[in-house]
Amino acid sequence: MMNENQLLELRQEIDTAKNKEAEFVGEKKAILASLLERFDCRTLKEAEAKAAKLQIEIDTAQAELDKGIADIEEKYGKIQ
Repeated sequence: MMNENQLLELRQEIDTAKNKEAEFVGEKKAILASLLERFDCRTLKEAEAKAAKLQIEIDTAQAELDKGIADIEEKYGKIQ
């Protein structure tokens, strides 16, 4: 059986955990609101999908740019 001090310590740990949970819930809501406002994503999964799609677009654009530079360098020589 727990004594009074142990029960008080347990109660304090429970209260601390509840406060941390409330903070995390608030942070999650703020992050989701920011995702919606800035990127029109309602969930983290939507944001991850959009990020993956954008990364593909960036990679494609980079490849096209690299090819264009290589073509120019081939035609006109290396650019300093």
